[in-house]
Amino acid sequence: MPFSTTAFNVLIMLAYAIPGFILIKTKSVKQEAISAFAMFLLFVCQPCLSVYSFNTADYTPELGISLLIFFFASLILQVLMLFVVYLIFKRKYKENPEYRICTVASVLGNTGFFGVPLLQALLPEYPNAIVFSAVFIVGMNLISWTLSSALLTGDKKYMSLKKILLNPVMLTLIISLPLFLTRTKLPGTGADNEALPGTLSYIIALLGKMTTPISMLILGMRLGLTKVRDLFMDLKVYIVAFFKLIAFPLVGMAAAYTLPLEPYIKATLIILFCCPTASTVLNFSELFGTGQKTAAKLVLTSTLFCVITIPVLLTFIKV
Repeated sequence: MPFSTTAFNVLIMLAYAIPGFILIKTKSVKQEAISAFAMFLLFVCQPCLSVYSFNTADYTPELGISLLIFFFASLILQVLMLFVVYLIFKRKYKENPEYRICTVASVLGNTGFFGVPLLQALLPEYPNAIVFSAVFIVGMNLISWTLSSALLTGDKKYMSLKKILLNPVMLTLIISLPLFLTRTKLPGTGADNEALPGTLSYIIALLGKMTTPISMLILGMRLGLTKVRDLFMDLKVYIVAFFKLIAFPLVGMAAAYTLPLEPYIKATLIILFCCPTASTVLNFSELFGTGQKTAAKLVLTSTLFCVITIPVLLTFIKV
């Protein structure tokens, strides 16, 4: 994939953070309001993005098999990488709890808020790439609401069956998966799977597409509350950036080429692995009230660094 095209699209997404930065600097929005934006993103926009993604694809048995392979491959790789990073950082948990945030931030990627628009820009001729991103997001969010939540809080209650089954991701699947498998479209979906204005499908699509602007808006707000000097004086941001932006994508790239999947599906997996640290890490830190500043720094710096790492890594990808 051309370096310039990829870099341009990454920069466009980063531009969404500017209004958030301005709102904080002009004191138009108070710091306390950021958590409300995060709640709206987690409990409204993200579920709608999942429903919208499944609604854009037409189920076939072949697609179903590929989705299953993709789901388990992405889930297993994320869990394995999380375990490896946990082993590296766990000794530092007592002396500095911020390393709990670092563990999660080294693995979870901004696949929904950053990855989906990137896929739409880089793989426009493969619309089914979006449904693969939805499957990836399902696995990542299952990890977020269980393993990651347990790591962030130090509370094993998040590893319960209840937490696995009763979270926004699984509740959304109860709606979207049966519709997808039965090839039932949301009311107002056109013949080309595009949402028609003024319909339920359009509302869901609109709320789903708001995930990128709102997540970047929150990012900009956090940037407005952070001294730029502090962003780059913390060794942890470089360690996390290495794991998330270089080590993990390379592992994903090596694994992708061993899977019995079409080239565009392998490219989709690699693109999603290349995404910077998930805004979800920041959203969950806001939700749990722990390590918000560290989470913000890790998300901000990895997002800034990915302007270079994503275009460089994706130059090796051919579809």
